[in-house]
Amino acid sequence: MQPAQKPESGVLFVGIDLGTSHSAIAASNGVRTTLGSYVAYPRDVISKKALGKDKLFGDEAVKHKHACDFYRPMEKGQVLYRDLDKQVNRDPLKTTQAVHDLLEHVVSLAKPRPDDLIYGVIGAPAQASLHAQKLLLEAARGVVDCVMICSEPFAVAYGLQFLTDTLVIDIGAGTTDLCRMHGALPSAEDQITLSAAGDAVDRRLFELMQECCQGAAFTPNMVKQIKEKNSFVTQRAAERVNVTLPVRGVPTQFDITEAMKQATESIVPEIVEGLHGLIAGYDPEFQAGMRENVLLAGGGSQIIGLDKAIERKLAELGGGKVRRVEEPTFAGANGALHLAQDMPAEFWNQLDS
Repeated sequence: MQPAQKPESGVLFVGIDLGTSHSAIAASNGVRTTLGSYVAYPRDVISKKALGKDKLFGDEAVKHKHACDFYRPMEKGQVLYRDLDKQVNRDPLKTTQAVHDLLEHVVSLAKPRPDDLIYGVIGAPAQASLHAQKLLLEAARGVVDCVMICSEPFAVAYGLQFLTDTLVIDIGAGTTDLCRMHGALPSAEDQITLSAAGDAVDRRLFELMQECCQGAAFTPNMVKQIKEKNSFVTQRAAERVNVTLPVRGVPTQFDITEAMKQATESIVPEIVEGLHGLIAGYDPEFQAGMRENVLLAGGGSQIIGLDKAIERKLAELGGGKVRRVEEPTFAGANGALHLAQDMPAEFWNQLDS
């Protein structure tokens, strides 16, 4: 059911980027915040007593995951978990509940007033299936009053007003989403979702570290933290990436510079292939302009040198100019908020509690 009209007052508009590893919210009351997309539930009466709460989110959930059923529920816009860390519970019904609880917690961080109607736009991967979108809508029931789902790269472009002749690359943890902007709402043909994203870098780095850090003990989450602190695709002169890992319990230093470089640059070819496909399928009269306006967003855009690495690969296919957004953490949420404030009533789904 859709609302008959969009209220002029008493509404809190929120834009939400519900990501695989991190979620962000921007609200019309000025609140902006982010947290890890993790949910944990105390495993038994002892852990519940020790933790003093029924649900944990973000870094707190990670910190206490060994005493809890731990979830990282969002992947590719669906209620799903890619099992990098084997110590998780994969009950699909509980994971669905974790998505709802995560969304409810994220919205609560915007500090809505008790009498506010909440209109929320939620970013989803560019090619999220109708089933995946339906699951997000169901998760929003009882959390927001009206909701709209939009593609994450479109939200980024809308927020920055890059609405014509622009290619958007939104690199998240689970997916990289590409979107071709041409002055109108993008269609399915204008968007591509790729698996070449942050999790793919993590998996490749994990494999390479197993080879170059002989005898060391480490987990996928440790590798993810190392990547987020040190990732790059250009060789930084006189600067090495050294990490300390336990070998039979003894802290030992390893140089993983080359492994880091190989892992981070591994996603570039697939991204550029996707970009080239969107360019080649566009009106040839406007292809040159689109090549010169490639926008790099998402958490992965913070990888040092990634913009230049994509440019170098694009040069092999006719050239291109890549620029990074200034606020990758909030670009999607900011754009979703602008959409929430601008969209007329007919675009909204009204949810009954």
